[in-house]
Amino acid sequence: MTFSTTMKSSCLLFFCLSLVGCGSSTSENFTDGDQASNLGSTSSRIAAGSEEESDGTSIWDLFGPDRSDQTVAVNRYLWSAALEVLEFLPINTIDPFTGIISTDYGTPPGGTTEYRATVHITDPALEARALRVALVTRRGPVTENTTRAVEDAILARARQMRIADSRF
Repeated sequence: MTFSTTMKSSCLLFFCLSLVGCGSSTSENFTDGDQASNLGSTSSRIAAGSEEESDGTSIWDLFGPDRSDQTVAVNRYLWSAALEVLEFLPINTIDPFTGIISTDYGTPPGGTTEYRATVHITDPALEARALRVALVTRRGPVTENTTRAVEDAILARARQMRIADSRF
């Protein structure tokens, strides 16, 4: 890169960041006196460290939702069992906050067909209604019996884990 290209990129980045920092979701019209008094009250609130709710226009909003107050609402036995039963599939995405496990294509031991799975655990209860499994092959969706067999294997393993934990 040449010096002028680097300088133009730096100026553009600075300009964009300054717009983000100055932006507001509400527009207010001030006269000169109102603007000065409003600036004074804003700076005193910042200095005092007041905990008023923000209007949601900070730079930190760009980095995704705040999940600090969310609890994990999935059953840990179903979660662990699903990961264990489908361990032959490479994991694509995993999100314990929503209860979703998504895999890429993989072949089970001793098999020839490649499968891809998406598991959704919807409830903290150890019940069949809390588990949703979607399986596909490269040729399309699998039969309902195959999906049910995988769900049953996950549920059986989750129950085994629960029983093993209750012995302690």
